[in-house]
Amino acid sequence: MPAQSRLNAFRAAFVTGLVTLFLSATVFAQSVPVRARLGMVVSQNEIASTIGRDVLAGGGNAVDAAVATAFALAVVHPTAGNIGGGGLMLVRPAAGPPLAYDFREMAPGRASPTMFLKDGKYDANLHHNSHLSVGVPGTVAGLHAAWKENGKLPWKRLVDPAIALARDGFIISPALARSLQSALRSMQPYPASVAQFSKSGVPYEAGETLKQPDLAHTLERIAATGPSGFYEGETALLIEKEMAAHGGLITREDLKAYEVKKRVPLAGTYRGYGILAFPPATSGGTAIIEMLNILEGYDLKSSGFGSAATVHLIIESMRRAYADRAQYLGDPEFNPGMPLDRLMSKDYAADLRKTIRLDRASVSSPTSFAWPTESDETTHLSVVDEARNAVSLTYTLEAGYGSKIVVPGGGFLLNNEMGDFNAGPGLTAADGKIGTDPNLAAPRKRMLSSMAPTILTKDGQLFMVTGSPGGRTIINTVLMTILNVVDFGMNVQEAIDAPRFHHQWLPDRVDYERNGLSPDTAALLRQRGHTLREAGSQGVVEAIIYNPKDNMLEGGTDRRAADGGVAVRR
Repeated sequence: MPAQSRLNAFRAAFVTGLVTLFLSATVFAQSVPVRARLGMVVSQNEIASTIGRDVLAGGGNAVDAAVATAFALAVVHPTAGNIGGGGLMLVRPAAGPPLAYDFREMAPGRASPTMFLKDGKYDANLHHNSHLSVGVPGTVAGLHAAWKENGKLPWKRLVDPAIALARDGFIISPALARSLQSALRSMQPYPASVAQFSKSGVPYEAGETLKQPDLAHTLERIAATGPSGFYEGETALLIEKEMAAHGGLITREDLKAYEVKKRVPLAGTYRGYGILAFPPATSGGTAIIEMLNILEGYDLKSSGFGSAATVHLIIESMRRAYADRAQYLGDPEFNPGMPLDRLMSKDYAADLRKTIRLDRASVSSPTSFAWPTESDETTHLSVVDEARNAVSLTYTLEAGYGSKIVVPGGGFLLNNEMGDFNAGPGLTAADGKIGTDPNLAAPRKRMLSSMAPTILTKDGQLFMVTGSPGGRTIINTVLMTILNVVDFGMNVQEAIDAPRFHHQWLPDRVDYERNGLSPDTAALLRQRGHTLREAGSQGVVEAIIYNPKDNMLEGGTDRRAADGGVAVRR
């Protein structure tokens, strides 16, 4: 390289370092975690977190607190909190093996690979915005299964706070008022939804009280009889009636046939830390372990947080993991040959590193893989109790407020998770539709997810509990939170506050948060061949770190979204 070129490169790197240092100092200036010794609940709503904390204070364990928090979120955070959706719960007991409860929604018994085609052509509205887009909900069954095997307090005690919130109401925050006002436009076709979330069509204002009596009655049935109060009897009849009236497929038989899948958590390692992650039908755990394995071969600490060299390597690991996600992953009951051991192996990661050029971006082929659309509107909560039992729980309705359909008389929103199945056989296209076999709709099948509840250990002890909403960005958001702590030495709040970016193989583009890349870093990435686009905020991480030396928990909530809260037992 000529002397002048070397000088220019040095100047660019130096300026990039200064700008990155300035941005880091600005972002992290107030990034102080919340500390506590006896227990901690971190969720996207302070009211819900406080309910979980009170369960811990009342003798409950981490699973009890997670269940109570989740039911409360179904009332106070209706954009994603739910009883009409599904999710994943990863549990690391203080003693004994880790547990993974898969309560992802299932396709109804009459689902088919071509169900989103109309007159032989793909119909996006059927796929995402109709009664056909509703999967059989799993949340109530999943929370009950985790409680039945691990809980300490009575089931009714965990549901009662949510009942009170729905019956007596709660004060609407400015953020929720804005959210409801925006959602009201898309709820217009559904009278029960308008009645639930407005004053006869007039939007609620911040400071007013939202009462949901129909939801309270449904929660009372769940509190009294457990899952049968949702999957059978009056609630099941209400769901079936709504489906039958509008071309939906779910029947009482589908509801009664719903099953929670208890799976074996995935296990990996990264720079001496243990990684516990969730297996398929979510792609999150597999992809995170694959990316960490790739990045373990590079000295990210030396190349520096936010530098072009570091960002380039992270992007290239994302690109490869998302390509494998599309090619191989789906519901394990329908894809028994998924090569998980190979995808998560250190040898495979070493082979992938050989395909990465340090000076040049790879090219994603539009003729190979893409992904179905996933919404950003999921929610996550993390819990650690005094005994250091830990829970990482992510659950969702899919889009914000799911299908926008409130079950008349039931008071709860239904998901639109069927939109996470591939569009139809052979429909792979550059615009994001795909038709590969592993994730086509079929009766009783679970749709592929990106949810990634994750727990880290160090020297056999709990270290970190984390997760995020964000649709397809979830995987990369969780990845970067882990890297920020392990490689760059950030505390939990710093790791959450740090800027994020995302690449998912196709489209072949890096989306980054505003001010997430310095101008010089962006210029150097473009020189390597990366296409960049400034996007909105990415993810809403809720995380806890355990410091065994001080026997202290440190919690952080994502300030990208309003209303989040860390509730503690000190």
